[in-house]
Amino acid sequence: MDLGEFRNLIAAVRGEIGKAVQGQDAIIDLVLISIFAGGHCLVEGPPGTAKTLLARSVSAAMALQYRRIQFTPDLMPGDVLGVNLFNFQTNQFHLTKGPVFTDILLADEINRAPPKTQSALLQAMNERMVTLDGTDYSLGPDFFVLATQNPIEQQGTYPLPEAQLDRFLFKLVVDFPSRDTEIAILSKHATQALKSDLRNAGIRPLVTSAALAEGRALIDAIRLDNTILTYIVDLVRATRSDPDILYGASTRAADAVASAVRVRAAFEGRDYGLPDDVQALLVPALRHRIVLSPSAEIDGRTPDEVLRNIMNRVDAPR
Repeated sequence: MDLGEFRNLIAAVRGEIGKAVQGQDAIIDLVLISIFAGGHCLVEGPPGTAKTLLARSVSAAMALQYRRIQFTPDLMPGDVLGVNLFNFQTNQFHLTKGPVFTDILLADEINRAPPKTQSALLQAMNERMVTLDGTDYSLGPDFFVLATQNPIEQQGTYPLPEAQLDRFLFKLVVDFPSRDTEIAILSKHATQALKSDLRNAGIRPLVTSAALAEGRALIDAIRLDNTILTYIVDLVRATRSDPDILYGASTRAADAVASAVRVRAAFEGRDYGLPDDVQALLVPALRHRIVLSPSAEIDGRTPDEVLRNIMNRVDAPR
């Protein structure tokens, strides 16, 4: 596979996902970038904005195993990871694997579970393995977490700690679709049941595990110019000295942005990154990795606004 073939594959995958998810092209692109960059995604938005449908559609476009966990206040770590159960017939312990043993994991409404259960994903997301009773179990190189959360409700929810948020490559904010898109969605559902099976959308699984590995090999071969790397580092370091930010982004954040830039370049059929790639990816990659100062919060500023102000101040390479 060369860059041209890879670009055509991504275009075809976008089209397949678009059969079910309408009006979210930018979000779809960022989810695909996260998958090929080996990262994870946190999707935030009000109810009824196709967050779960997006995850199911992405999984349908890939020939990979998919599982879903509905996070609830009574969910325990063992419900996510699995547990060793004693078999009285063999007098041995047998591992009953949890839903985390998959390729694509949808952690639905992750902020409804307590921190103890949320932390069950920390090792899985960072190392792609889990440790149960002292034994390590690999989850495979394709393991990807797409978590959703509802920002509206506060009762019965547990905000994700900074250490957990830092495991996500992107935090994507899903808003309501445009008026024309909503009309198109309603027109489509006029001819089929609102809760029809996703398979009726006709999404074809185009990305196999082998194709994913080939794509990542192409991306790894893309080398970023020192000017681009310096630009990324300067932007990240600027978050640590900005008066509107209490805690800035980490070195892991800078590395995440660089990885995402390589993927975006490959999506466009380029073997080099551009400042435009950095600017397009900086906000979704850092909005969840910074903590605003109390004065900025009192003034009503948002992480997105603060990050855009930093981009306006830091000179881009030419």
